[in-house]
Amino acid sequence: MSQSAPLFDAIVRIDRLPAGGRSVDVNADEKTCAAIAEAMNILGVERFKAHLSVTPLRGGLRAQGRIEARVIQASVVTFEPVPEDIAEDVDRVFLPAPRGAQAPTPGSEVFIDLDDEDFPDHIDGPEVDLSTLLLETLALALDPYPRREGESLSELEDLLDEPEAGPFAKLAKLKSDKGDKD
Repeated sequence: MSQSAPLFDAIVRIDRLPAGGRSVDVNADEKTCAAIAEAMNILGVERFKAHLSVTPLRGGLRAQGRIEARVIQASVVTFEPVPEDIAEDVDRVFLPAPRGAQAPTPGSEVFIDLDDEDFPDHIDGPEVDLSTLLLETLALALDPYPRREGESLSELEDLLDEPEAGPFAKLAKLKSDKGDKD
């Protein structure tokens, strides 16, 4: 999902962020939904909406809100389209990277608590592109094994257990029949 230009505008400048914060709203049009589907490698995105409240926090910012989307993925069993509604909360902190006396010296140990839910993202520069955060949230919310209602992976196992068809299967059968006669 690495692209040079963001798929939609959700850039916030920290140096221009009011003390009371501001809202970032995204309501993707058809073209943007198609670009999101391509970036996610799924069949389609019918709807993508996001609302974030962005507030200043310790020289950085905190983005809180929600994304709502309707996506179409291929079933892992039959490859038929499977619609999925997604509604995910977003809560992320972006802080400036440590500089000068705060920066760890090369080779030193740095303690990072990966269980901490408020683990901040580090930023360089005066702006944060929240489109990346929103696409990441969508990607993590996608069902990794989409199936239509009533489908199960046992159906896929049944298909794999069937004898092969086609010219190579017929050649293999001829070869095994010839081996039986010798």
